[in-house]
Amino acid sequence: MARDISDETPIENRDALIAYLEAGSKPKDKFRIGTEHEKFPFRPKTHAPVPYEGTKGIEALLLSMQDRTGWEPIHDKDKIIGLFDSKGGGAISLEPGGQFELSGAAVQSLHETSDELDQHFKDVLAAGNELDIGFLGLGMSPEWTRAETPTMPKSRYAIMTRYMPKVGTLGLDMMYRTSTVQVNLDFASEADMVLKLRTSIALQPIATALFANSPFTEGELNGYKSMRSAIWLDTDRHRTGMTPFVFESGMGFERYAEWAMDVPMYFLKRGSEYLDVSGTSFRDLMAGKHPAVPGERPVLSDWVNHLSTIFPEVRLKRYLEMRGADAGSKPMLVALSAFWVGLLYDQTALEAAWDVAKSWSREEREMLRRETPKGALETSIRRMSVLELSKELLKIAEYGLERRALKNARGDNETLYLEPLRRILARGKTQADDLIALYLNDWKREVKPVYDYARYL
Repeated sequence: MARDISDETPIENRDALIAYLEAGSKPKDKFRIGTEHEKFPFRPKTHAPVPYEGTKGIEALLLSMQDRTGWEPIHDKDKIIGLFDSKGGGAISLEPGGQFELSGAAVQSLHETSDELDQHFKDVLAAGNELDIGFLGLGMSPEWTRAETPTMPKSRYAIMTRYMPKVGTLGLDMMYRTSTVQVNLDFASEADMVLKLRTSIALQPIATALFANSPFTEGELNGYKSMRSAIWLDTDRHRTGMTPFVFESGMGFERYAEWAMDVPMYFLKRGSEYLDVSGTSFRDLMAGKHPAVPGERPVLSDWVNHLSTIFPEVRLKRYLEMRGADAGSKPMLVALSAFWVGLLYDQTALEAAWDVAKSWSREEREMLRRETPKGALETSIRRMSVLELSKELLKIAEYGLERRALKNARGDNETLYLEPLRRILARGKTQADDLIALYLNDWKREVKPVYDYARYL
């Protein structure tokens, strides 16, 4: 999320929480695609991470990007922490360890997604070259320890940093040392939301396998192909995971809101100040009994900001966020969006994708979530490998994109953006498999060559 909002609209009752989610429903012809990705800034010569401060730090990078884009600054107290397009386009934000994120505009086609990324990389690479900053497309920083990783001056991150060790062993690694790509997609109604949410949660481990790209930690192989995904398994069980209630009867906006109200809070934003209320109850706030603000009831921004601190494999806000993939090369960033748009935005494709997973039990879904970070395409369910499942899903995604029939100026439809996945499945090798092979052979068990290999150019 690019920025926490301030909106003083009173929340009178539980129905208003539900109505906020339901208001995301829109006609199919208004469906849009929003692609977000993070990347690691680093010093090309030393491979060191980039601090916020200094004439060639992250702050300077944001100021340079402001000049290039004309976007408005986002501040936390007196520090610039992001940018946003006041004309309704995208935004740039910082993750806790300096990961530099583009939250793309809501666009109609994957062709626009590709063009948007081209322009962003043109701008950010030019800015980076002037400041001695390169950018790395991996799911986890390959060498830096937690202590070596810089911190960004965002108040919400200070609160999260204090809270994470209380609820898991790897939450700080998630915050400071991982990087992801996700796509945000729309729904037409409650029933459409439920079908898309169930399908995408069940199949999220397949995306984890396809996009696995984080086999290194602190200069060595970590035993995983997606260490980023494995880290989420021990981050904070109250706000992460496969949300099994989604597959139960009665699922809808109300059920999700009920669950979200029971997820412990991180903060309340009052003006420009962040109140640390980590671990407390949103229900107490609803009842006017919150100890930090006794007698106060929530306003709209409390609910919106709280929803942004919930991290399941697929997150419901006024759209659905696919959260299961490691960051990777620029073609893979677009491929993530292409994969999910193809599966979810055509009704026939959506129903076919759900048919793949609808008979899986909760235990089978959890098994896939647990095993794919390590086994990736070699993981199996019901004697079928994730490789074979991925091939089946790719065909469905191709069908869905063909049915959309949205062409670029050259006459190509959106299926062209699935090409990186076709190559992965033809070889049966993920980005992580390639990195592991290079590390063991050409790189002679040295991780430093990855900075040139995975650098955005």
